[in-house]
Amino acid sequence: MPLAVFLSCQACYLLWWAAFYPGLMSVDSVAYTWQVTTGHWRSDHSVLYNALVWLTLNITGDLSALTLLQTIAMSAVLGLTCASLRTLGVRGRWSAPVAVVCAAAPPLGSFVVFVWKDVPFTICAVLVFAVSAQLLGRRLHGTWNGRVHGSELLLLCTGLLGVDLFRNNGFPMSVIASLALLLALPGARRLIAGLAASATALTLLLMLVVYPAAGVEQPSKSFVYNLHYADLAVAYAQAPGLFTPADLRLMARVAPLSTWRGAGTNCYVSDVLYYNPSLNRTVADRLSEPLVRLWWRVLRTAPEQIFGARLCRAHIAWAVFPGPRDKSARTWTYGTSIPADLWGFRPIQDSPYRPVLKARPLSQALNHAATFGRSAFRVPQLEWLFWRGATWCYATYALVALLARARRCRPLLALTGVTLGVQLTVLAANPAPCFRYMAAPMFIGVLCLSLIPALRASTR
Repeated sequence: MPLAVFLSCQACYLLWWAAFYPGLMSVDSVAYTWQVTTGHWRSDHSVLYNALVWLTLNITGDLSALTLLQTIAMSAVLGLTCASLRTLGVRGRWSAPVAVVCAAAPPLGSFVVFVWKDVPFTICAVLVFAVSAQLLGRRLHGTWNGRVHGSELLLLCTGLLGVDLFRNNGFPMSVIASLALLLALPGARRLIAGLAASATALTLLLMLVVYPAAGVEQPSKSFVYNLHYADLAVAYAQAPGLFTPADLRLMARVAPLSTWRGAGTNCYVSDVLYYNPSLNRTVADRLSEPLVRLWWRVLRTAPEQIFGARLCRAHIAWAVFPGPRDKSARTWTYGTSIPADLWGFRPIQDSPYRPVLKARPLSQALNHAATFGRSAFRVPQLEWLFWRGATWCYATYALVALLARARRCRPLLALTGVTLGVQLTVLAANPAPCFRYMAAPMFIGVLCLSLIPALRASTR
């Protein structure tokens, strides 16, 4: 059954891959290529994914091999997930079709052929979910002896490290998922705690010590703290009385107060302020410490302003329905075309790798069909279902809770660890309502639909 799922999903993914060969792209994809081909490696993106881009370009001269490997990895993880769900009483006839839906449905199927660090992050998050289901299945059937088998340990370690290294803020998610498993699996708590701690420690060591030593450029302070600045803009627009004349003089050195006030009227997107032409990022770098101190003071005196701004920007993580269009608060799904100017990314224009960053579908008929499918699924009335990760978070919580109740096994609630971890991480810090940030909970939520027949079977 897992092999059949793998082959079926891979067949779907090959169609997406051929339709959008060498892969769907965004401005981030262009930035990865420029960084690794010009020696401007930076850690604002995933250094591990940049390394994969570099390796693929140097071996094949193109990016198609990378996107193909992504499809193979996701197909394998979906097959493993179906096998793991079988230990929870979910028969293959229920889970296999749902896995194929993940590969065939345009929102999730086409996502896997993007040149984006969020794709391997999502693959690793679903892998952690699959291993969790396998371990909890043994607990459910009373065969849990406190041991994690070698293959399970290897897969869990791979998933947790991937989650940590493919997204810079991924380690809180892996900690939360590990904590859920730690509470549910007595006898392996030291092992799981040690594994989570080691993965987190390795991630921090790489980011703080190894990458700088290897010449990987650190992101600017203004980039690191740009969400803090966006919080200040929202607070200034909503409660200007919180700011003293000295505060306003400090802020005016970075951008005109009209810019701060104008950007603050849109709490959904931090880019409105950070990429505003009137904001001087060089000055923002130099004044980052006093600006962050101001942020802390506003947090202490008016926490509702900061928390409100964060909650608003994390709309994609908790709100089922999208926000207002005039605030750019609809779900950012990204298109299927690659513009000739590469989204205005000028440094790449004279690069010998410029021809690689171009859509070259292996079949125009497939390309038209795939583009039509994605466009059809973007109907605004169904955005809450096809593109909103929050919808599938709540579906996962409900289905897992019903399964735990039906099987009288509360430890099964640990199956929500990955979904909860992603949701809380995005709630804590998020720049814009991007679909990709919540793609992992969508995959997991769709896969959890196969629990419904298992609920009916357990009540008979």
